[in-house]
Amino acid sequence: MGRRPIIAGNWKLNPDSVEQARELADAVAEGDVGEVDVVLIPPAVFIAQVRQAVAGAGVAVGAQNMHPAANGAFTGEVSGSMLRSLGCAYVVCGHSERRGVFGETSEFVGEKVAAALQVGLTPILCCGETRSQRDGGSATAVVAQQLRDGLAALDAEAAARCVLAYEPVWAIGTGLTATPQQAEETHAFIRHWLVERFDRETAETIRIQYGGSVKPHNAAELLAQPNIDGALVGGASLKAESFLAIVGCASRS
Repeated sequence: MGRRPIIAGNWKLNPDSVEQARELADAVAEGDVGEVDVVLIPPAVFIAQVRQAVAGAGVAVGAQNMHPAANGAFTGEVSGSMLRSLGCAYVVCGHSERRGVFGETSEFVGEKVAAALQVGLTPILCCGETRSQRDGGSATAVVAQQLRDGLAALDAEAAARCVLAYEPVWAIGTGLTATPQQAEETHAFIRHWLVERFDRETAETIRIQYGGSVKPHNAAELLAQPNIDGALVGGASLKAESFLAIVGCASRS
């Protein structure tokens, strides 16, 4: 079946000011997004301004993180309903930097995924192995466990409303990229896992992005793979020209 491509730009802890954030969002909004779901994922403090900048441009806005609780004594956190009130449509759950730097467990990530769906956000659930895990032959086992925990509370109907992102940790921000064959192999494994966990229809519906040093020069070959439905873009999303070039690759894939 034909899955609509989804390209999301994760700005991480960038840029430095709201003026720069608006300028970047304005530049993306002026581009041609074609038949692609395009998502900008700025720091939380810039969400409202970015949402305003892309209004009417066919570009959605997401958040980099959320807390699963609806409210309470969680200083520094934001809830899904808060993000929805700002116009967010997506939220990243379980990015490797949240897992590795901030110690988030896969079970906690699963709570976020369920809470996001409850308030109408589309979770982008990230999974991926480290270099040592890949070299040790446990890459697929690691990915399967992250998916098992991340989707634990969901039935097939809820799972079909999620986006998955395979991001090999060794390729994030390193300049290294999984070859199209390596990426497709893991994406195909994830698709097969989804068939076994839910059913074939659900597995064929869920979009799986690739993330890990995606650039304009390698995007086309990655996005041409049958089980790669888009990209979660890091550094290349901080320049509108390179980000829109990747969107263009998705339009042609």
